[in-house]
Amino acid sequence: MTTQRIRALALCVFHHDGKILVNEFTDPVTQQTFLRPIGGGIDFGETSAEAVVREVQEELGLPITDVRLIGTLESLFTYAGKPGHEIVRVYDAKFLDSGVYELPYLNAQESDGAAFTAAWHSCERFTNESPLVPDGLYDLLKKIALLD
Repeated sequence: MTTQRIRALALCVFHHDGKILVNEFTDPVTQQTFLRPIGGGIDFGETSAEAVVREVQEELGLPITDVRLIGTLESLFTYAGKPGHEIVRVYDAKFLDSGVYELPYLNAQESDGAAFTAAWHSCERFTNESPLVPDGLYDLLKKIALLD
């Protein structure tokens, strides 16, 4: 039996011209599509800020700067038929290479080697059918004016 645990997560919201960079994925059980910013788990002994820098480097292979905490969310959800619970530290940052903002998408890779595409999406893309996750992130970004 697997022990349930709360997962500590750090995500980075890259924004440009009213759009944010997200990874699109689908729940294998419900077939629901979700959109989530770049990031991942916080390792033991690592701060959440260090984790977000590491995760962006691992997933996109790009250095970032101006990392700043914009909020903390708690997310209770079901994915692949299993309950999940995350404490999510949400950061804002900038890519060192400003040319990244002109690309329509970026090729990326999960820590397990699985490839994915991160793409820029405006707030119109985030709907009940394809929500921005974790819960509360959309409202946080609207509140601090990172989304129109």
